[in-house]
Amino acid sequence: MSKASGVESPKSFTTIIVVTALMLFSMFFGAGNLIFPPKLGVDSGTNFGPSILGFLLTGVALPVLAIVAIAISGRNMRDLALRGGRFFSWAFPVIAYLSIGAFYALPRTGAVSYETGVQPLFGWGSLPAAAGFYFVFFGIALFLAWNPNEIVSKLGKILTPALLILLVILVGFSFTKFSPIDMAPIEKYSTAPFAAGLVEGYLTMDSIAGLAFGIIVISALRFNGVPEGNKTIRGTIVAGSIAGVLLAIIYLGLGYVGQVLPGADTFENGSGILAEVSKQTMGQVGQIVFGLIVLLACMTTAVGLIAATSEFFNLLIPGVSYKTWAVLFTVMSFAMATQGLSQVLAIAAPIITFIYPPAITLIFLTLLEPVIARNFNLHWTFRLGIWVATIWSAVSVLSSLGVGGSTVENALSLVPGHAVQFGWFLPTLIAVVIGYIADFATRNSREPDPLLDEHSSVAAA
Repeated sequence: MSKASGVESPKSFTTIIVVTALMLFSMFFGAGNLIFPPKLGVDSGTNFGPSILGFLLTGVALPVLAIVAIAISGRNMRDLALRGGRFFSWAFPVIAYLSIGAFYALPRTGAVSYETGVQPLFGWGSLPAAAGFYFVFFGIALFLAWNPNEIVSKLGKILTPALLILLVILVGFSFTKFSPIDMAPIEKYSTAPFAAGLVEGYLTMDSIAGLAFGIIVISALRFNGVPEGNKTIRGTIVAGSIAGVLLAIIYLGLGYVGQVLPGADTFENGSGILAEVSKQTMGQVGQIVFGLIVLLACMTTAVGLIAATSEFFNLLIPGVSYKTWAVLFTVMSFAMATQGLSQVLAIAAPIITFIYPPAITLIFLTLLEPVIARNFNLHWTFRLGIWVATIWSAVSVLSSLGVGGSTVENALSLVPGHAVQFGWFLPTLIAVVIGYIADFATRNSREPDPLLDEHSSVAAA
């Protein structure tokens, strides 16, 4: 394909989309994505069907929709967040990128790689050994993310196929060696399996990651000659859909592993289940295969997080180069990983829980905008919906930390869905309806927002 001519052949466009989809899959598929499904398979027992369906909705469909929402809104999360107002367009992306980047998810990739993939294999347990591993791990991740325009080739053409092959080998051996075991579902999976699966997919953080990775997908498509506008949106939708299908297939396979391993219910987490399956099916080689799966899954996610976070902050503060941001976030992640993640998790978990409701509200309203508001601007629909979701989420998180005492918690518990972390949904829905009525009633008395109008018309084309 010649970028100068702007003409692309169907074959070249297809290749670009497939490789971009593989890159996106590898960035999504991190440590949590590896260990959640097997544990869900064990705990859900005979209710595996509705449980995994809920997991796929929030762990696959929602992240893909987040990628699509970024393409519809513009080029990055800030373009999308502008729908919530100027302040929200700065505050939300910064909190989101830091929480899934250097303040939590990025150092976690190194820590999980060491504790799950390397330490059991080699028996290393000292702090110097851990620090040495983190230095090498984050150094390689920084090298791979050094040029964001080459990430598609490095991840999509090399690391992702290797990761997929190893995963297929592990799941394939499980299919041939074991048979399904009838197990009674435990606790939440016995009474509300679908809702429990929704929450588990919710906790993968991939919806926020989807918003963050959108900038990488769009940059990759533009760099490879895909023109902006409708073509980029369609390419993003197709690439996101392919990545989503791959994720769903792998999740189903990993969930099945938890359903067939004898004694799987004795393990505390999915990591132990997969390690045992690897050992029973392939012996010592299986332990090496499992270690490589963990390393590749964490490495590809680390590369994506470094690149996405650095690109965004370079866009936010152009005076600081992409490479400077990349080095800064890598060093921060190395330092946090060497000090242990328990304290980081204690700080980051409430922040991540807090940003999910406004993120989901923003994603769905953006996707609905071209359908429900072709001729007017959804000013109050976005603002009321997003801010009610934000305030409700903040109060809920503070209550979970003990702020406000039992009075606040008792009041929140009256709202449907609060027990499974979806109490924000009904108040937000009411706010969205009120905002939409206000926007519809005043549709002829307000000048449209040029930025939002432009992106909405492109999406609807």
